[in-house]
Amino acid sequence: MAAASSDAVVLSDPGPGVRLVTLNLPGVRNAMTEEMTRAWDLAIDAVAADRETRVLVVTGAGSSFCSGADLSWLDQGSAEDVTIDRLRERMLPFYRSWLRPRALPFPVIAAVNGPAVGAGVCLTLACDLRYASRTARFSVPFIYRGTHGGMASTWLLPEAIGVTRAREMLYTGREVAPDQALDWGLVTGVGDDALQQALESAARIAEAAPIALRLTKTGLEQSAAGLEASLQWEALAQPVTMTTSDLHEGIAAFRENRAPQFRGR
Repeated sequence: MAAASSDAVVLSDPGPGVRLVTLNLPGVRNAMTEEMTRAWDLAIDAVAADRETRVLVVTGAGSSFCSGADLSWLDQGSAEDVTIDRLRERMLPFYRSWLRPRALPFPVIAAVNGPAVGAGVCLTLACDLRYASRTARFSVPFIYRGTHGGMASTWLLPEAIGVTRAREMLYTGREVAPDQALDWGLVTGVGDDALQQALESAARIAEAAPIALRLTKTGLEQSAAGLEASLQWEALAQPVTMTTSDLHEGIAAFRENRAPQFRGR
């Protein structure tokens, strides 16, 4: 896939099997504007349709990862557009657009290069792994803006860091610094260059057998249903991988002490 871009999003391929989406409105700290959301959907469509994609990395341009939803349109619409029903009709598609990493069949990694606020935190939590720079900060100050949390914040945060810590973040709105985020499990790693860390992780993951990798992501999503559901899933998914050419390649590479060359079949 050749590099592609719009004013709001840049899509590129920094390595074999790895795709990079950069939120590219640094002037508004990469807020989720209507323009950004449209460009995001197009970029995710392109990545999802690309059969060579094995891992996706998401980052922000400039000094911020994402400052969350842009609600300036609330002051610009007519009174009849700002009703509970109309707002709900607008918010649900918005939530689902930005939570698409969760539903993609391959791993998605967030390179949190700066502050992530509100819905920006939810975007990081929709990703499978998160690497934070030392300038990253995480906050969900919804109630200090006069609004309830959105984009599944009341589910994603407890899933990642537990209910008690999620309550503190949502109730106080305070910023969580990188080292504390790492201690809490909010991020996978912290370093001077979050994007470099994320790309190194992505390059490693891209070397895995694609069919097994995708089924593993699905299996982890299924795990919330409990032990028996996981056993049932693995009793199906593991035999599927045992019928692939990649299995024979993996065994041969191990015996020959070389890197495997998986083809996804």
